[in-house]
Amino acid sequence: MAVVKELIRKEGDGTLSFGNFELDSKQKLSDFEYEGDLYKVKTFKEITKLEKNGLFVYESVPGTAVTGMKATEDAIGFNVEGWEDSSITLELEPDTEYKVLVDGTNIGKMKTNLAGKLVLSVEINPGQVLNVQVDKI
Repeated sequence: MAVVKELIRKEGDGTLSFGNFELDSKQKLSDFEYEGDLYKVKTFKEITKLEKNGLFVYESVPGTAVTGMKATEDAIGFNVEGWEDSSITLELEPDTEYKVLVDGTNIGKMKTNLAGKLVLSVEINPGQVLNVQVDKI
C-alpha cells in the first residue's frame, strides 16, 4: 500500500483514504466533500488527523496512511500503514463498549470515555498494512 499523495481521496469502492506519513512538514486539505459531509485532513510524519464537519474522527501518533475507511452507526473499519508503532484515537459513541479486531485477531473489548474517544495502540512494521475493525457490542 502507498501513502495517499493527494492527502485524502474517495476510492472506487466508496471508502475513504487519507494520510501521508512520509511528509517531513505538516500539510492539510480542507473542505473535501464525501457523502454530503466536509472533511479536513492534517498529516505528516508525526501525526495524521481527520475531521468531519469540524468534529474529530481519527488521529494517529506518529502519522499513518489509512485506506478503505468505512464507518456506519455501529462500526468502523480501515487499513492502516505507518513507519512505526502507532497510537490511534477514534471518535465513537460516548460511554459504549466495542469489540476491536486487528488483522482478524480480537484484541478485546474496549469502552469509550464520556467524550466518545477510543484509544488503541498498534504494532506496525515499515511496509506492513494492518486491518482494524471496531464493532459496537
